[in-house]
Amino acid sequence: MIKINLVREGRAVRGAGAAPGAAAAMATAGPSNLNTMLIVAGVAIGVVIGGGWWVFEKNKLSGKRDEVATKTREAQRLESIIKEVEEYQRRKDSLQKRIDLINQLKQNQKGPVKIMDRVSQDLPDLVWLDKMTMSGGLITIAGRGLNPNAIANFVEAIKKDPLFEEPDLSSMNQVTVNPPVYNFDMTFHFTYAPKGEAGAPGAATGTGTGTTGTTTTTGTATKR
Repeated sequence: MIKINLVREGRAVRGAGAAPGAAAAMATAGPSNLNTMLIVAGVAIGVVIGGGWWVFEKNKLSGKRDEVATKTREAQRLESIIKEVEEYQRRKDSLQKRIDLINQLKQNQKGPVKIMDRVSQDLPDLVWLDKMTMSGGLITIAGRGLNPNAIANFVEAIKKDPLFEEPDLSSMNQVTVNPPVYNFDMTFHFTYAPKGEAGAPGAATGTGTGTTGTTTTTGTATKR
């Protein structure tokens, strides 16, 4: 007697029938999974690239900020140095002005003494001075002489003196008869350097340079 298990046979048939459908389903799902994986991989790569670019830009920006901060500190340091240099220049200019003023005062002090000495040397016999004034390099003399020739000799001596410019005898008048006495007034310029020396400092010109202020000497200077 032969027994056939129809239940098992049915299950086997059903299992055999289901296998092609599962295989087909798997075959159909394969490309979709591949696309999904590619998309996920692409997104991951994009995230990595974006993250790397963000880190790069962040580091670049940080470097720029550090560079700006460094240059700002350097500019502040240079600004302080510039202020120190400007302050030093102001002090130097102030000191130079004081030195120039002291030198000018010394020169002015030497001027009247030197002028008196030169005029005394140029003063001839029979002529004496009553008043001598110096203002801005211009010397004005008021004096007397016993004759016109003696006064003319004085004018000629001033003219030949290398430290005096061309004299101007503005007036000469006889004031007494016995003995004869003549008053005269004369002006000329004084220079600290001999005539003929180009660019000599302190040389007197028509405007009267070389000394400042006014010096007046009165009294009697005479040679007989």
